[in-house]
Amino acid sequence: MAGKQRPSSRKTQNTLAGSGVPWITVVAVAAVVVFAGGIFGYVFVLYSDKTERAAAVAPWTPSETNRDPSRAIPGVVVKNYEAGQHVQGAQRVAYEARPGFGGPHDGVWAACNGQVYETAVRTENLVHSLEHGAVWIAYNPDRLDDAGVAVLRKRVDGQQYMTMSPYPGLDGAISLQSWGHQLKLNDPNDPRIDQFIRALRTNQYTYPEVGASCEALGPGTFDPAAPPPFNPSPPGPGAVPASAANAGGGDAPSSDRQGA
Repeated sequence: MAGKQRPSSRKTQNTLAGSGVPWITVVAVAAVVVFAGGIFGYVFVLYSDKTERAAAVAPWTPSETNRDPSRAIPGVVVKNYEAGQHVQGAQRVAYEARPGFGGPHDGVWAACNGQVYETAVRTENLVHSLEHGAVWIAYNPDRLDDAGVAVLRKRVDGQQYMTMSPYPGLDGAISLQSWGHQLKLNDPNDPRIDQFIRALRTNQYTYPEVGASCEALGPGTFDPAAPPPFNPSPPGPGAVPASAANAGGGDAPSSDRQGA
């Protein structure tokens, strides 16, 4: 009996091996397909996200054919100011706008490599920073709450050629300045803020002293730990005038000057 059962058992096993479904192969192929699909989906999402980001910033990126993209940002004021006009530490400048964004300024610039000042800083020093290619974000501490200040801080803290400070008496919540450019708004999440920064920070076509430093000069000149304070009073009759020529005119000339 045992001898007759053995051939039958081998025949059954051979039948299963020869005609059965190769489940191991099917599972392996399915796993490869799922894995490949996952990789494709991941790459597609990354590529789509990168493409969307590139499309979002492209209109605001300066180029030879689009030297000042900020002109397409609603609300931006553009004026031409003469560069290189310095005043002494005790002098005031009668800026046409509050805050000033071009014209005569202190001979020493305010540190502007990501400095977020907790107190209001002398305008004449900050305007010099604009001449070096920086963007200065000013805000009214009476019109912007702590959450709004934190949103702005993220755009500035540690970022090259960026600075931020309170500006008491500002006629709105927020004002952005670069050399010869200003934008006032009220919402710290307004997309025009990023557009302004993208278009104008170190834009070689719109500021005078291309390549100039934003590093702090330290005690005795400009100390970011103890900056010259903002003076809220009117500049007075002895102030240096700051008038713009050809308001809204062409691009500000660029140069390779490295001077203060």
